[in-house]
Amino acid sequence: MTLEENQILLNPNKLVRYLRKPASEFTRADIIKFIEGNDIEMLNLRYVGEDGKLKILNFVTNSKDHLESLLSTGERVDGSSLFTYIEAGSSDLYVIPRFKTAFLNPFTKLPTLDILCSFYTSDGQPLESAPEYILKKAVTEFRKKTGLDFKAMGELEYYVISEVNQLYPAVDQKGYHASPPFTNFDHIRFEAMSLISQCGGQIKYGHSEVGNFTDGDIAYEQHEIEFLPVDAEDAVDQLVISKWILRMLGAKRDVTISFAPKITVGKAGSGLHIHLLLEKDGENVMVEGEGLSKTAKKAIAGILDLAAPLTAFGNTIPVSYLRLVPHQEAPTNICWGDRNRSVLIRIPLGWIAKTSMIKNANPQEKDKVPYVPGKQTIELRSGDGSADLYHFIAGIIIAAQHGLEMKNSLNRAEELYVDVNIFDDENKDKLEKLEQLPTSCWESAETLDKYRDYFEKNGIFPKGTINRFIDHLKSYNDKNLSEELYGKKEKIRKLVDKYLHCM
Repeated sequence: MTLEENQILLNPNKLVRYLRKPASEFTRADIIKFIEGNDIEMLNLRYVGEDGKLKILNFVTNSKDHLESLLSTGERVDGSSLFTYIEAGSSDLYVIPRFKTAFLNPFTKLPTLDILCSFYTSDGQPLESAPEYILKKAVTEFRKKTGLDFKAMGELEYYVISEVNQLYPAVDQKGYHASPPFTNFDHIRFEAMSLISQCGGQIKYGHSEVGNFTDGDIAYEQHEIEFLPVDAEDAVDQLVISKWILRMLGAKRDVTISFAPKITVGKAGSGLHIHLLLEKDGENVMVEGEGLSKTAKKAIAGILDLAAPLTAFGNTIPVSYLRLVPHQEAPTNICWGDRNRSVLIRIPLGWIAKTSMIKNANPQEKDKVPYVPGKQTIELRSGDGSADLYHFIAGIIIAAQHGLEMKNSLNRAEELYVDVNIFDDENKDKLEKLEQLPTSCWESAETLDKYRDYFEKNGIFPKGTINRFIDHLKSYNDKNLSEELYGKKEKIRKLVDKYLHCM
């Protein structure tokens, strides 16, 4: 049996197993074959609007001709109700299904197939300002200019909010990798991981996170699901579907699931750390020998150079900037380092060195243990659950390409590397030399305006899209919000409640 056949048989996606081919090869005929062979009664077209959440359009599969028509031409929708910048007078858009994203809806009573869609204009061209098309343009331009493939994955952190379980109460801020009975909602995470995998998500692992506390009769328990690196467009699709699945499970279990960046001051916030790696002909190019490659360092320099404006896409609500504060394992300064969780870009352990750890732990192992290369990533730690995912990943790709093209990128990377705790008193001089991330939506908007040419280059981000982000961020009028909220617990609670279900 070939490796590809094994991957198909082990794949939890029922379409992959039934059609005996990877999702990337799904055709219109394949979708029809699956619908007919599995008594699918409904088809849902799904797409992401301006608010970052999945929308839905339902169809009864009442005839093959209707199905053929739908999968050949898509359907039309009112774009002005999905995007504020589209005029009501000429608002019709087409939604066209992307067959590789098809999955069985795990929540419907009737057998139902869902497919993610892209937006097209009245003349049949991709909508230039559509979030998924902006990302596609960034991916295409990056590959064209660098000859490299951009892989990404997210760490999806979230809180489960419920009534307090008095039997095994939470230990404040000690939830990291805790297990039942000292956690109460592993079962939701287990079910979410299973369903996400069935819907095409490539999961690395899941675990409980640091955030674990009670406030009166309410318990807050933090969890994380981390994914495997995949093509950037697939990475965003699986995050969008995963957030939807988790929220659906929360509704099913009568608990609140929140991806909000900050629940309360002084407790762990929820980030959306993005890992990325670059490949050439399927090989990871992030390492040379037992260290980072020049390519990796150049990409790091570019992302750091545009880190401040990237917050416009990755930190989109006022409470985002209550998370980006010192001593909370969230970045505030623009720098990078090895395995340091206070830096903006962290270099996690990557199994670079060829070791005998498995044989050391298992002396009974007699067979040769294979060396598995290609795991090294770099981790951008600024993003959070409010991130506008398609725009955020597109921005990161643009920034990485900027680093690969910058003449002084290696020197810049060297200047911004830190190998110490920058908050220690003896490192005060080094800390003062580092630039800081924006501290409010207003400041983020100002920075985006300053650096907008990088994102508008090659027509990837339309000017109107950048203007919309700037105007929206400034509409919060939060220049001095952190100072105004200091010590005011009730005001903070109201603000958190307002943005509890961001993106």
